[in-house]
Amino acid sequence: MILILHRRLDSNALHCDCEILWLADLLKTYAESGNAQAAATCEYPRRIQGRSVATITPEELNCERPRITSEPQDVDVTSGNTVYFTCRAEGNPKPEIIWLRNNNELSMKTDSRLNLLDDGTLMIQNTQETDQGIYQCMAKNVAGEVKTQEVTLRYFGSPARPSFVIHPQNTEVLVGESVTLECSATGHPQPRITWTKGDRTPLPNDPRITITPSGGLYIQNVNQEDSGEYTCFATNSIDNIHATAYIIVQAVPQFTVTPQDKVVIEGHTVDFPCEAQGYPQPVIAWTKGGSQLSVDRRHLVLSSGTLRISRVALHDQGQYECQAVNIVGSQRTAVQLTVQPRVTPVFANVPSDMTVEVGTNVQIPCSSQGEPEPVITWNKDGVQVTESGKFHVSPEGFLTIRDVGTADEGRYECVARNTIGYSSVSMVLSVNVPNVSRNGDPFVATSIVEAIATVDRAINSTRTHLFDSRPRSPNDLLALFRYPRDPYTVEQARAGEIFERTLQLIQDHVQDGLMVDLNGTSYHYNDLVSPQYLNLIANLSGCTAHRRVNNCSDMCFHQKYRTHDGTCNNLQHPMWGASLTAFERLLKSVYENGFNLPRGIGPNRHYNGYTLPMPRLVSTSLIGTETITPDDQFTHMLMQWGQFLDHDLDSTVAALSEARFSDGQHCSSVCTNDPPCFSIMVPPNDPRVRNGARCMFFVRSSPVCGSGMTSLLMNSVYPREQINQLTSYIDASNVYGSSDHESQETRDLASQRGLLRQGIVQRSGKPLLPFATGPPTECMRDENESPIPCFLAGDHRANEQLGLTSMHTLWFREHNRIATELLKLNPHWDGDTIYHETRKIVGAEVQHITYNHWLSKIFGEVGMKMLGEYKGYDPNVNSGITNEFATAAFRFGHTLINPLLYRLDENFEPILQGHIPLHKAFFSPFRIVNEGGIDPLLRGLFGVAGKMRVPSQLLNTELTERLFSMARTVALDLAAMNIQRGRDHGIPPYHDFRVYCNLSSAHTFEDLKNEIRNPEIREKLSRLYGSPLNIDLFPALMVEDLIPGSRLGPTLMCLLSTQFKRLRDGDRLWYENPGVFSPPQLTQIKQTSLARILCDNADNITRVQRDVFKMAEFPHGYGSCEEIPKLDLRMWQDCCEDCRTRGQFNAFSYHFRGRRSLDYSFQEDKPLKKMKMPKTVSSTKLGKHFNNATSASDEHIKLPVVNDFREFVLEMQKTITSLRNQIKKLESRLSRTDCTDEKGKSYSSNEIWKRDPCTMCECKVGQITCFVESCPPTDCSTPVKVKGVCCPVCLKQTISKEKKP
Repeated sequence: MILILHRRLDSNALHCDCEILWLADLLKTYAESGNAQAAATCEYPRRIQGRSVATITPEELNCERPRITSEPQDVDVTSGNTVYFTCRAEGNPKPEIIWLRNNNELSMKTDSRLNLLDDGTLMIQNTQETDQGIYQCMAKNVAGEVKTQEVTLRYFGSPARPSFVIHPQNTEVLVGESVTLECSATGHPQPRITWTKGDRTPLPNDPRITITPSGGLYIQNVNQEDSGEYTCFATNSIDNIHATAYIIVQAVPQFTVTPQDKVVIEGHTVDFPCEAQGYPQPVIAWTKGGSQLSVDRRHLVLSSGTLRISRVALHDQGQYECQAVNIVGSQRTAVQLTVQPRVTPVFANVPSDMTVEVGTNVQIPCSSQGEPEPVITWNKDGVQVTESGKFHVSPEGFLTIRDVGTADEGRYECVARNTIGYSSVSMVLSVNVPNVSRNGDPFVATSIVEAIATVDRAINSTRTHLFDSRPRSPNDLLALFRYPRDPYTVEQARAGEIFERTLQLIQDHVQDGLMVDLNGTSYHYNDLVSPQYLNLIANLSGCTAHRRVNNCSDMCFHQKYRTHDGTCNNLQHPMWGASLTAFERLLKSVYENGFNLPRGIGPNRHYNGYTLPMPRLVSTSLIGTETITPDDQFTHMLMQWGQFLDHDLDSTVAALSEARFSDGQHCSSVCTNDPPCFSIMVPPNDPRVRNGARCMFFVRSSPVCGSGMTSLLMNSVYPREQINQLTSYIDASNVYGSSDHESQETRDLASQRGLLRQGIVQRSGKPLLPFATGPPTECMRDENESPIPCFLAGDHRANEQLGLTSMHTLWFREHNRIATELLKLNPHWDGDTIYHETRKIVGAEVQHITYNHWLSKIFGEVGMKMLGEYKGYDPNVNSGITNEFATAAFRFGHTLINPLLYRLDENFEPILQGHIPLHKAFFSPFRIVNEGGIDPLLRGLFGVAGKMRVPSQLLNTELTERLFSMARTVALDLAAMNIQRGRDHGIPPYHDFRVYCNLSSAHTFEDLKNEIRNPEIREKLSRLYGSPLNIDLFPALMVEDLIPGSRLGPTLMCLLSTQFKRLRDGDRLWYENPGVFSPPQLTQIKQTSLARILCDNADNITRVQRDVFKMAEFPHGYGSCEEIPKLDLRMWQDCCEDCRTRGQFNAFSYHFRGRRSLDYSFQEDKPLKKMKMPKTVSSTKLGKHFNNATSASDEHIKLPVVNDFREFVLEMQKTITSLRNQIKKLESRLSRTDCTDEKGKSYSSNEIWKRDPCTMCECKVGQITCFVESCPPTDCSTPVKVKGVCCPVCLKQTISKEKKP
């Protein structure tokens, strides 16, 4: 457009007609924009003379909008025809004719076949197929425009398949409006248009829905059900084509769940559920008093729309409004929150000191009032009393102590606590013990002898069955797999079993004469056995001998390195996190009788009105699946690292016998619950029944001595606890072992190079793990497959499946790689130093990969925030593995297991032997030896998608129907075993952990919908358990919906984040704890990645992803191993002073050379006699020579200075004198006290003393060594233990001696 600025238009008379309207419009535009000033006026016609042109309107000039006087018609043509589309129009001024085809303007210039005639007719010459379509004529002038009807040119050169002229388009519409999906097609013959909805079902017979003449779909008064996919079909005798489009029906939000007014106590948590539906899905927003509600740590809007206010304060009281909003509209509803203030607890009942008779029951009163209602807990001598068969706290707070013994004497403190504060009051309980005998006294010795005999017979029978032949069934495989290899572990488990059996036998002997409940709920040990026999029973069973007393006096070692058994990590609590100790617990155990019998062991026992379902039924109904959804983010390595890590953290000691102690019958054949059997019963309609199976093999975990039934014999009742035979810390114990005995088996002690033992060397030049020695093992189950035995590693489960074996091989090689490099850097180090330094580095690598690369995938952003940043070591944190973690929570990894182990070659194609089903990968090391080594398996782990955690697709049937399968035998079920193990260990139900994790209580299954959204799963849980209070922890954790960005549900996230935080914060030797590594060393540790470990230790893996846990399609996302950062071990090069004395480094001269002045450095590699000694040297000349002496080695300095050399010698003498003084101080200190025991008592070198009647200790070279006396067999069948004497003596002789005056 031409820009007009300050033009004079009033100098000429203007004739104003329709042709000048363009100028009027132009002047109006410029006048409005302020860019032009014009004084143009009309001269003609006279009726508007003098009027400004800018004010003229079309009506005043008699201008007419175009009107069509002649319209075009549809036409059918063949190739080469000439077509005329008529279009005549009138108007003032004369309209311009424009032609459109398919809504696009035709250009006559680009196609010579098109001509626009003077009267507006469109002529198309030499017609072609491309000419077909919808034509429309448009007449346009300054007064407006008008269009003719649409006409169709159909081309019929020959029979033609349909083609769409107008495709239907996705359309959005509001509820109640009308919508049209246009659809038009051409072809020969003319296509017929039809419509379908969704999955190609015909349109419903609804008067609201019609087909337009042109083929469009027209729907009136649209409702929400009309939303969906619609398909337009164009059909003729030649072909059938279709096109789809969506009708998206938008709806105003409508509430489906509305919040209700609530009254809550200050400090509690309150939920206001608010849910709405609409399209698009409404967003829930909350306001308070009309102002937007700030979302912080206390105020949280859940994904469901529920408003959760934690730790409610008084100022939270008021009106809250829930608003459901989408682009269509909004709805709102209001709710009132009333907050009641808290009141500190006040005692209503106060206990007083008491004296009671031994063996009686006593009730100590204590009750309180407050707001919220206080919770009463009791402490005895500063330690909290837990609910058990011994102690019971009534709802009002009274403490009942059953069967009082001397161990129950002490100060009891009643603590009333609520969220606002606490109050406490105490009393002293004294126990009077009359000198009387008990009915069970005569049976003590015989019962112990019988218990030892029956337990040992069952254990020996099992060992003979397992180790003298090949495994014959999945039961044998499982027993071999779980059988402890460490002799100390075996002895400790044996002692616990003897303890339990002894008690059962004593009960049997006196059952007729006493009111004794065989399940232990009302068992009174003082009615059975006199106090003087209690220590005798404890000693002879073997439990007392296995109470470890640890010596942490060698601080030179403990400050730098870990012990193999995990002791002395926490110097205030040396046994925290140690191997062969009881699992910790987040919540107190739940046993059927309060302290040792599993829930559900009595089939007719009701819980909350319902019996517990069989674990096998839960597995088949809820957990087992054939369907697998691949993980679109993470590889199968995510699962494999989880299993490898789990085998570094926990391993429960199982019963040593597969047979009943009572009669020696195998547990799988009798299907009873007699100790140690706890068979998994098979439901009547289970497919396994058709194969003749009544039950699946299962034995209980061994008890910790002094828990469960055994605790009754030790003056106190403690619920049954289980043994973790591994260290709890992340310390690579699966590589090195969790005891000194295991570490000795894995080490190559002969070479003195700090290496681990290695096995056969492959073609790649890299070794495999060594083979385990001894009798046939689980890996030699089928002599037709291979005679190759199991591999030996730090954890006895290394051969469970081939992926795990490959990981063990990687890390054993990593140790030897680092050890070899450290020896090159520090040739003066002995084998032990190299071993412990390497072990320290490998443990740090495992920690770094776990917390920085693996956990972030499992936890997601939410979980990593819960874990928090590392803030340093906290000696008050116990890193022990909790029973809930080991038995249920960390078994979530079973849901990540693919049913197939992929094996890929260098090009990531299947190897010749193919992939392998999981059930054929169990205990199959021969496949590594004979079928390509570990590389194909490793590529199959990081090159293949993992299994996605889907609540309806949990454990694949490879694990539930074919676990450890063998020909003609009944396979095991991993899911059923997990549930049964939870009950065996007294794990509380799922609901208790919801409360622990601050989730809402669930009184109905509908209350679970926030965490378990799938109604079908909730319905299955309801059919199985009857009450939400009964649900076992493991299956519930597995069916929870995942928190976005993680692989965990809310409760599982809570349990895992709690454990991993404790593992990190309670580990004194955690790799990030200052002082464990030097800053340069820590920098190198943080370079570690699993990708680097693969590159360094696989046979020939040269290309990997930087993050092998993340999915990438080969070759995209893969890089060369050369690009992966490496661990620079030069940071571990030692420059210690004792190295210099061995002649390994010229360290003293290097030390002092570094401290010389730059001005007086001189070259050492030329003979002195060749140096030229100038008579005088000015300081200026010296400066020219020496201004960069230390960094420029090619400068030749020819002037040694005598004075500097003298200074050097003097400084050397001072240093030597200082070192001598330090040595004298150390010698004098050692001469005074060479050793200090665990009680702080000092002993001189070579001093010998008795720790107890059976243990002799000696101080030697700063170390305390203790020997336990071995007792010879006695001549009688019932020996007893005499105080002060180690070995037992015959009972009759002892009693007769005691009767003499």
